[in-house]
Amino acid sequence: MIIKSAELETVCGITSVLPVNDKPEVAFAGKSNVGKSSLINALMNRKSLARTSAQPGKTQTINFYNINQELYYVDLPGYGYAKVSETTREKWGKMIEKYLRSSKQLKAVFLLLDIRHAPSQNDKNMYDWIVYQGFQPIIIATKLDKINRSQIQKQVKILREGLQATPETKIFPFSAATKQGREEIWACIEEICLPQVAEGKAE
Repeated sequence: MIIKSAELETVCGITSVLPVNDKPEVAFAGKSNVGKSSLINALMNRKSLARTSAQPGKTQTINFYNINQELYYVDLPGYGYAKVSETTREKWGKMIEKYLRSSKQLKAVFLLLDIRHAPSQNDKNMYDWIVYQGFQPIIIATKLDKINRSQIQKQVKILREGLQATPETKIFPFSAATKQGREEIWACIEEICLPQVAEGKAE
């Protein structure tokens, strides 16, 4: 995917009305320190459009990024962040649930997990919850540069088994530092949202 334009178009807080878009959307979910903003920046070929922070829990809104005037990347609030109150976490959860249930254009939900660790209970809950909302999560295993190449398949298997994911569940190892895995994720997004583009490349 050649990124010609990428802009933060809409920011929705807890009380905001969600936008009604006319282009396909893909959403990105993950706990607060898993590298979600870094992934989105890498996919957009931008260094800092999605704000990254050493302080987890920075994304407290649903952010809609317009890509090439063709589709939207939707950045969901990070979950599992300990320093926010239970009430705030519940409000974030309701906000995400409202989006997943009401968006007419949402085509896929990507769930980010740290490839170095087995899924946490929060990760498992999020995976099951996305499935419950009617989506088959696509897993992005981040921080790939932190492990040896020989460990990749073993860690991917740990993630798959930990989530009790189906054999068909796609898992993409990814590194924000080296951009390894970016092309595969782009190709997946094109196939889902812009099938005419993907078909043209295949011919």
